Amino acid sequence: MANEELMTPETIEDLEPKMKVAGKVLKTSLAGAIVDVGVGFPGVIHISKISKDSVSRVADVLEKGQAVEVWIQRADPETKKIELTMLEPLGMDWREIKPDMELTGVVTRIEKYGVFVDIQAERPGLVHISEMAHGYVRTPTDIVQKGQEVSVKILKVNRRKKQIKLSMKALEDPPVNEYVIDNDENEKKIVTPTAFEAAMRKAMDTNGDSELADMLSEFES
Repeated sequence: MANEELMTPETIEDLEPKMKVAGKVLKTSLAGAIVDVGVGFPGVIHISKISKDSVSRVADVLEKGQAVEVWIQRADPETKKIELTMLEPLGMDWREIKPDMELTGVVTRIEKYGVFVDIQAERPGLVHISEMAHGYVRTPTDIVQKGQEVSVKILKVNRRKKQIKLSMKALEDPPVNEYVIDNDENEKKIVTPTAFEAAMRKAMDTNGDSELADMLSEFES
Protein backbone atom coordinates (compact mmCIF):
# COMPACT_ATOMS: atom_id res chain seq x y z
CA MET A 1 0.00 0.00 0.00
CA ALA A 2 1.03 3.63 -0.45
CA ASN A 3 2.20 5.54 2.61
CA GLU A 4 -0.92 6.57 4.56
CA GLU A 5 1.00 8.56 7.16
CA LEU A 6 1.34 12.29 6.47
CA MET A 7 5.05 13.07 6.36
CA THR A 8 6.77 16.42 6.96
CA PRO A 9 9.88 16.59 4.75
CA GLU A 10 12.19 19.59 5.16
CA THR A 11 14.24 19.41 1.96
CA ILE A 12 13.77 18.11 -1.55
CA GLU A 13 16.31 15.38 -0.74
CA ASP A 14 13.85 14.05 1.87
CA LEU A 15 11.17 13.37 -0.74
CA GLU A 16 10.57 9.78 -1.81
CA PRO A 17 8.11 8.25 -4.29
CA LYS A 18 4.69 7.46 -2.73
CA MET A 19 5.39 9.71 0.27
CA LYS A 20 2.23 11.47 1.43
CA VAL A 21 2.65 15.17 2.31
CA ALA A 22 0.58 18.25 3.04
CA GLY A 23 0.59 21.07 0.55
CA LYS A 24 -0.91 24.41 -0.35
CA VAL A 25 -2.02 25.41 -3.84
CA LEU A 26 0.02 28.38 -5.07
CA LYS A 27 -1.46 28.69 -8.55
CA THR A 28 -3.78 26.89 -10.97
CA SER A 29 -3.67 26.74 -14.75
CA LEU A 30 -5.38 24.90 -17.59
CA ALA A 31 -2.83 22.08 -17.33
CA GLY A 32 -2.76 21.61 -13.58
CA ALA A 33 -1.62 23.28 -10.36
CA ILE A 34 1.53 24.37 -8.56
CA VAL A 35 1.71 23.27 -4.94
CA ASP A 36 4.00 24.21 -2.06
CA VAL A 37 4.98 21.08 -0.08
CA GLY A 38 7.31 22.87 2.33
CA VAL A 39 10.73 21.94 0.92
CA GLY A 40 11.66 25.25 -0.71
CA PHE A 41 10.67 24.23 -4.21
CA PRO A 42 7.07 23.91 -5.49
CA GLY A 43 5.68 20.77 -7.01
CA VAL A 44 3.40 20.31 -10.00
CA ILE A 45 0.15 18.33 -10.25
CA HIS A 46 -1.00 17.54 -13.79
CA ILE A 47 -4.74 17.84 -14.39
CA SER A 48 -4.94 14.06 -14.96
CA LYS A 49 -3.59 13.46 -11.44
CA ILE A 50 -6.12 15.57 -9.56
CA SER A 51 -9.07 13.20 -9.38
CA LYS A 52 -10.18 9.72 -10.44
CA ASP A 53 -13.11 11.44 -12.10
CA SER A 54 -12.55 13.42 -15.28
CA VAL A 55 -11.57 17.04 -14.60
CA SER A 56 -12.25 19.50 -17.40
CA ARG A 57 -11.27 22.65 -15.47
CA VAL A 58 -8.69 22.69 -12.68
CA ALA A 59 -10.40 25.71 -11.15
CA ASP A 60 -13.50 23.60 -10.54
CA VAL A 61 -11.54 21.42 -8.12
CA LEU A 62 -8.62 23.49 -6.82
CA GLU A 63 -8.12 27.13 -5.92
CA LYS A 64 -5.23 29.31 -4.76
CA GLY A 65 -4.54 28.93 -1.04
CA GLN A 66 -6.35 25.58 -0.75
CA ALA A 67 -4.81 22.98 1.56
CA VAL A 68 -4.35 19.58 -0.09
CA GLU A 69 -2.84 16.19 0.63
CA VAL A 70 -0.67 14.84 -2.15
CA TRP A 71 1.72 12.00 -2.91
CA ILE A 72 5.19 12.36 -4.37
CA GLN A 73 5.55 10.81 -7.82
CA ARG A 74 9.07 11.96 -8.59
CA ALA A 75 11.53 14.39 -7.02
CA ASP A 76 14.83 15.34 -8.64
CA PRO A 77 17.16 17.28 -6.31
CA GLU A 78 19.42 18.24 -9.25
CA THR A 79 16.78 19.81 -11.48
CA LYS A 80 14.59 20.82 -8.48
CA LYS A 81 11.56 19.30 -10.18
CA ILE A 82 8.81 17.70 -8.10
CA GLU A 83 5.90 15.79 -9.63
CA LEU A 84 2.84 15.29 -7.43
CA THR A 85 -0.43 13.39 -7.55
CA MET A 86 -3.69 13.53 -5.63
CA LEU A 87 -4.44 9.94 -6.65
CA GLU A 88 -3.33 7.41 -4.05
CA PRO A 89 -0.47 5.38 -5.58
CA LEU A 90 -0.66 1.64 -5.93
CA GLY A 91 1.15 -0.53 -3.43
CA MET A 92 3.40 -1.85 -6.23
CA ASP A 93 4.14 -0.67 -9.73
CA TRP A 94 5.18 -2.93 -12.58
CA ARG A 95 8.93 -2.54 -12.09
CA GLU A 96 8.55 -3.74 -8.49
CA ILE A 97 6.65 -6.93 -9.34
CA LYS A 98 9.02 -9.85 -9.79
CA PRO A 99 8.75 -13.67 -9.97
CA ASP A 100 9.13 -15.60 -6.70
CA MET A 101 7.77 -12.75 -4.58
CA GLU A 102 5.47 -14.01 -1.82
CA LEU A 103 2.49 -11.77 -1.11
CA THR A 104 -0.87 -11.62 0.60
CA GLY A 105 -3.92 -10.58 -1.40
CA VAL A 106 -7.69 -10.67 -1.52
CA VAL A 107 -9.80 -12.75 -3.92
CA THR A 108 -11.78 -10.28 -6.03
CA ARG A 109 -13.23 -12.50 -8.76
CA ILE A 110 -13.89 -16.19 -9.23
CA GLU A 111 -14.12 -17.92 -12.61
CA LYS A 112 -14.30 -21.59 -13.62
CA TYR A 113 -10.65 -21.51 -14.64
CA GLY A 114 -9.31 -19.83 -11.49
CA VAL A 115 -9.45 -16.78 -9.25
CA PHE A 116 -8.22 -13.20 -9.49
CA VAL A 117 -6.35 -11.82 -6.49
CA ASP A 118 -5.77 -8.18 -5.63
CA ILE A 119 -2.11 -7.79 -4.64
CA GLN A 120 -2.20 -3.98 -4.63
CA ALA A 121 -0.88 -3.70 -8.18
CA GLU A 122 -2.41 -1.98 -11.20
CA ARG A 123 -4.25 -5.19 -12.05
CA PRO A 124 -5.14 -8.30 -10.06
CA GLY A 125 -3.15 -11.47 -10.62
CA LEU A 126 -4.59 -14.80 -11.75
CA VAL A 127 -4.31 -18.03 -9.81
CA HIS A 128 -5.20 -20.69 -12.38
CA ILE A 129 -7.25 -23.57 -10.97
CA SER A 130 -4.24 -25.85 -11.49
CA GLU A 131 -2.21 -23.59 -9.16
CA MET A 132 -4.73 -23.45 -6.34
CA ALA A 133 -3.79 -26.73 -4.64
CA HIS A 134 -1.67 -29.85 -5.16
CA GLY A 135 -4.66 -32.15 -5.42
CA TYR A 136 -7.58 -32.14 -7.84
CA VAL A 137 -9.75 -29.02 -7.57
CA ARG A 138 -13.29 -29.52 -8.85
CA THR A 139 -14.19 -25.84 -8.63
CA PRO A 140 -12.36 -22.80 -7.19
CA THR A 141 -15.10 -22.25 -4.60
CA ASP A 142 -14.12 -25.55 -2.96
CA ILE A 143 -10.92 -23.76 -1.90
CA VAL A 144 -11.65 -20.02 -1.60
CA GLN A 145 -14.48 -17.52 -1.53
CA LYS A 146 -14.71 -13.98 -2.86
CA GLY A 147 -13.25 -11.52 -0.36
CA GLN A 148 -11.02 -14.13 1.26
CA GLU A 149 -7.41 -13.25 2.04
CA VAL A 150 -4.91 -15.67 0.53
CA SER A 151 -1.14 -16.11 0.35
CA VAL A 152 0.30 -16.30 -3.17
CA LYS A 153 3.61 -16.55 -4.97
CA ILE A 154 4.31 -14.74 -8.24
CA LEU A 155 5.13 -17.20 -11.01
CA LYS A 156 5.39 -14.94 -14.04
CA VAL A 157 4.96 -11.27 -14.95
CA ASN A 158 4.18 -10.04 -18.46
CA ARG A 159 4.63 -6.28 -18.29
CA ARG A 160 3.72 -5.77 -21.96
CA LYS A 161 0.37 -7.52 -21.59
CA LYS A 162 0.07 -6.44 -17.94
CA GLN A 163 -0.55 -9.98 -16.74
CA ILE A 164 0.48 -11.50 -13.42
CA LYS A 165 0.41 -15.28 -12.90
CA LEU A 166 0.15 -16.40 -9.29
CA SER A 167 0.22 -19.67 -7.38
CA MET A 168 -1.24 -20.72 -4.06
CA LYS A 169 0.05 -24.29 -4.07
CA ALA A 170 3.66 -23.09 -4.48
CA LEU A 171 3.51 -21.97 -0.84
CA GLU A 172 2.14 -25.28 0.43
CA ASP A 173 3.90 -28.55 1.15
CA PRO A 174 3.08 -31.37 -1.31
CA PRO A 175 0.46 -33.79 0.04
CA VAL A 176 1.57 -36.91 1.83
CA ASN A 177 0.34 -40.12 0.21
CA GLU A 178 -1.86 -42.26 2.45
CA TYR A 179 -1.86 -46.06 2.52
CA VAL A 180 -5.08 -48.02 2.90
CA ILE A 181 -5.94 -51.72 2.77
CA ASP A 182 -7.73 -53.01 -0.29
CA ASN A 183 -10.14 -55.53 1.25
CA ASP A 184 -10.65 -57.40 -2.01
CA GLU A 185 -7.00 -58.02 -2.80
CA ASN A 186 -5.63 -57.56 0.74
CA GLU A 187 -2.96 -55.30 -0.68
CA LYS A 188 -1.93 -51.76 0.08
CA LYS A 189 -2.57 -49.01 -2.41
CA ILE A 190 -1.75 -45.30 -2.41
CA VAL A 191 -4.52 -42.76 -2.02
CA THR A 192 -3.80 -39.06 -2.31
CA PRO A 193 -6.40 -36.76 -0.71
CA THR A 194 -8.13 -34.31 -3.03
CA ALA A 195 -7.60 -30.59 -2.46
CA PHE A 196 -11.07 -30.35 -0.93
CA GLU A 197 -10.40 -33.25 1.44
CA ALA A 198 -7.06 -31.77 2.40
CA ALA A 199 -8.69 -28.39 3.09
CA MET A 200 -11.38 -30.06 5.20
CA ARG A 201 -8.82 -31.96 7.22
CA LYS A 202 -6.69 -28.86 7.72
CA ALA A 203 -9.72 -26.93 8.95
CA MET A 204 -10.69 -29.72 11.34
CA ASP A 205 -7.15 -30.08 12.62
CA THR A 206 -7.00 -26.33 13.17
CA ASN A 207 -10.23 -26.46 15.15
CA GLY A 208 -8.90 -29.38 17.15
CA ASP A 209 -11.83 -31.58 16.11
CA SER A 210 -9.99 -34.92 15.99
CA GLU A 211 -13.25 -36.88 16.31
CA LEU A 212 -14.58 -35.47 13.04
CA ALA A 213 -11.22 -36.16 11.40
CA ASP A 214 -11.44 -39.79 12.51
CA MET A 215 -15.00 -40.05 11.21
CA LEU A 216 -13.91 -38.72 7.84
CA SER A 217 -11.13 -41.32 7.69
CA GLU A 218 -13.60 -44.11 8.46
CA PHE A 219 -16.01 -42.82 5.83
CA GLU A 220 -13.28 -42.69 3.16
CA SER A 221 -12.16 -46.24 3.97
